[in-house]
Parts: sequence; C-alpha cells; structure tokens
Amino acid sequence: MTPAKMLPGLLLGAALLPAAAQAASGDTIIYCSEASPESFNPQIASSGPTFVASSQVLYNRLVTFDPKTNAPVPSLATDWKVSEDGLVWTFTLRQGVKFNSNKFFKPTRDFNADDVIFSVMRQKDPKHPYHNVSQGNYEYFNDVGLDKLITDVKKLDDYHVQFTLSEPNAPFLADWGMDFASILSAEYADAMLKKGTPENVDNWPIGTGPYALQQYKADSLIRYIANPNYWDGAVPTKHLIFSITPSVETRLAKLKTNECQIIPAPSPVQFEQIKADKNLTLHSVEALNVGYLAFNTEKKPFDNVLVRQALNYAVDKKAIINAVFMGSGSVAKSPIPPNMMGFNPDLKDYEYDPQKAKALLKQAGLEKGFETDLWSMPVQRPYNPNSRRIAEMIQNDWAKVGVKAKIVSYEWGEYLSGLRKGEHSSALYGWMSDNGDPDNFTDVLLSCESIQSGSNAARWCDKKFTSLIDQAKRESDPATRAKLYQQSQVIFHEQAPWVPLANGKTFFATRSNVSGYSVSLMGSDFSKAKLN
Repeated sequence: MTPAKMLPGLLLGAALLPAAAQAASGDTIIYCSEASPESFNPQIASSGPTFVASSQVLYNRLVTFDPKTNAPVPSLATDWKVSEDGLVWTFTLRQGVKFNSNKFFKPTRDFNADDVIFSVMRQKDPKHPYHNVSQGNYEYFNDVGLDKLITDVKKLDDYHVQFTLSEPNAPFLADWGMDFASILSAEYADAMLKKGTPENVDNWPIGTGPYALQQYKADSLIRYIANPNYWDGAVPTKHLIFSITPSVETRLAKLKTNECQIIPAPSPVQFEQIKADKNLTLHSVEALNVGYLAFNTEKKPFDNVLVRQALNYAVDKKAIINAVFMGSGSVAKSPIPPNMMGFNPDLKDYEYDPQKAKALLKQAGLEKGFETDLWSMPVQRPYNPNSRRIAEMIQNDWAKVGVKAKIVSYEWGEYLSGLRKGEHSSALYGWMSDNGDPDNFTDVLLSCESIQSGSNAARWCDKKFTSLIDQAKRESDPATRAKLYQQSQVIFHEQAPWVPLANGKTFFATRSNVSGYSVSLMGSDFSKAKLN
C-alpha cells in the first residue's frame, strides 16, 4: 500500500514549534522511525514500522502480553472464558474506555461491543461496507486463519462479545493481542460512511490508545498528541513526534545531537560509541524473531529443491553472524526461534560446503550456474541489522559456486508490495513474533494459504507441512503441539524454501534522561515515556 503523500494536520498548540524547540520544553519526545507507515490502520498493514506508528500508539486490543512471560493478559477485555469443547469464547469488555477524537468526528459514547464486532467483521466479511476501503488486504487476519475459523461473532450486551469457532484453536486468545486485532471505532466508521469519506477511518484514525494523530507528512514526520482520558493512566508526555529517518547513521547522529530521544535498531557497529557517550543508553531485549532469505519457489530455478538445498550449503552463515551481528545474534536453522515452544533442537543445519553446493547444482543440470536477483531490505531490523552487507556476503558466497546474483532494493512500501505479489526471485526478509506462539511463524510465513495473502515470501506450499501445523493449531496439549511443530521443521529443512540466517536480539537506544519507554513482544510502548 502506498502511503498518503500528506494529510492535513490539526497543528494544535506546541505541535507548531520546531522539533528541537519542543524537545527542549520537556513535554515532547521525538522518536526516529525507520520508515513511513504503509497505513494508519494496522488491519491492512504488515510491517514493523507501520505497527509502531499505528497500533502501538493509537490503539488497544482485547489482550496484551506480559513482558516477562509473553502470556496474554487483560487490556480492552478484562476477562474471558472458553467452552469445554474449545469452540465458544466469551470476552468481558472493559467499561469506561474513551475513544480519541479528531477534526472529522467526536465520539458520543465509550468503547463497547459494537466496536469489537466492527473491527472483526470489516476483516472477515467481503460484503462488509468497509471491507474494500483503502484497497483492504487483511493479510494477518487471513494468515492466522480467522476468516475461516470464526463462524460467528455476536454481541451479548454492550460489554460481552461471543465468538464461535469452527474448530478448537490453541493460539486464538493470543491472536487478539496482535497488531491487526486493534479495535477501531464503529461509531466513527458509521459517520464517515454516511459522509462518503470512509477512507478517513484509515487515514485519520480514532482509537483508544495513549495518543491521537495530529499530522502526517510522508517520509518526513508524524505528530501525535496525548489522549487526555487514557484508560490505562495519565500519559506523561503531551507530544510525540516520529521523525522518519531511514538511515541508521543519521538516526544515531540525531540521537547524539538530541534531535531524537529514542532510536530503534542501532547497528551493531554503533554499540561501542553509544556505550561510550554518557548522554546515551543502549538497551537490549531478548526477542522471538528470525531473519531469512526466501526463495521464490514458483520461479525457476528455485522450483527445484536441489537448487534450494545447494544455495543453503553455499551460504557461510557463521561469517555473516560474525561480520554483521557482532554478538547481537546467532545462527538460525529453523523458522521457529530457539527460545520458543516447538523448536526442534535436533534439526541438523546446512553446513557451509561450496563443494556440496556445486555437486547439487550439477545434479540439477546447472553445473555452469545461473543468474538471479537478490532483494535487499531498505530498513534495519533486529533479525537483519545491515541488509546490504548481508546481501553482498551472500552474493559473494553464491559467486563461488557459479551463481551470479544482482542485488536490488526498493523503498520499504514498494519492497513489501513486491514480495506480496511474488515479483522477487530471492529476497531477504524476517519476522518478529506478534503473539509468542509458534503458529505465528509457521502458519503466517509458510502455510499454503499464506501464499494468497502474500506473507509467504517463498510462495512454498507443502501439504504435509501445512497439515502438521494445522493439527498443532487444533491441539490444546503443549507437549503434543511441540512434537507436531518439530516434525514440520524436518520437512522445512528437507525442502529448503529459505536460507534461515539469524535470530537477533532487539536493541534500541535512548537519551539517558528518557524513562518509561519499553520494548517487548508487543512492540514499542510510549504510554509511560517521559524526559527526566
């Protein structure tokens, strides 16, 4: 999705001041974001920078996650229960929660069950009046299977919502803490539909989160203002500004000069200079993620498993970890992170073996090699802190076995769009857990159905693999689930739709006078951030 070029700002009060002046006033925090958001509606987006700018600032979900255990805990839902057969889930909703307002609309009521119904049915029902607004592609909702899993959702009263499922589903509760499950205002949606401007719901969002959108200028900045009635306590910083800064070097330079007070994903080569500056603090968080190179298995020669296996043997992953991650990551061998339930510790990784790679290419009829493209991400992520460098190292490794790879890159939104459409031959990509469940990796990234929604960058469909992870979703016993996921990883390894590269820690840096800002499984939490 192409971001709107510019939406008119509300420009209230201090928002008119230059960023540096606001920062000096103490009521503003500036965050150097990596990229412009795809949208301000997380239902129709899929990238980390988009979620930080939308769901993690503007909205809440039915549940959130405990930062230590990653278990679902109450948010907009205060309680829930499930029937003995696992098919009926009933959520009790929090009362007294206020929505934000904007220049187009002022809410007349608190959050209630109607908002949950709207947020679900917009994504589920193709006939819903909002389903196709903003060219809606509900990738996450469909990838986790909620479009088919939910057979009915109904309002029992203003503060109770009941879901009926087609089959038991172990990750169902955790799914409602994911970004796509953000709760939108049904009252706002109805009003905009009557005015003939339904796209305002996505471009000028109204949520229950700690901040409201004030102004957006694509590739430049986003301004937010604190929600004065935030249900989860007073928001200590009135103004939040995202300074969109794709360059990792520029982000650090802005942090040093106090043009930004928080930056995400500093490069490992910057760690020592951050630590050496008394005005800065480097933070790290254990993460659930995986960085990988996906082969487009619908394109030749990557439709041949021998070629995919060969290029796995041709990549020196340990060299990449040493040169690029510099202690901030470890070699990956599976789509499931090693610290997650269901990881297969007995899985044997592809060792770096160029001669084995050449032999397999010869067996595939490609003894003289071939030419291909290699897409490199334009952003830094914990699972890939320097995509260009990793691409160059893979390019060099593949050249040794006769494969000439042309490195290409695009603006982040265009990159994501191209991946969804399958325009690549091979591409660097990665994933960070949204809900702490292995289904969030295996199903979203590798199931047959996720090809259609676009999140399966390998466009790989293996019916045995998909059958195993489908069984795991329906199974409530954790030990049985873990065995099914471990079996699925054996198939993944044999079929080699990816070169799994790395599992990285999440790093961010702040000015030393920043407190209250945190990063966890759910992403960034600005609701308690302040300058001391």
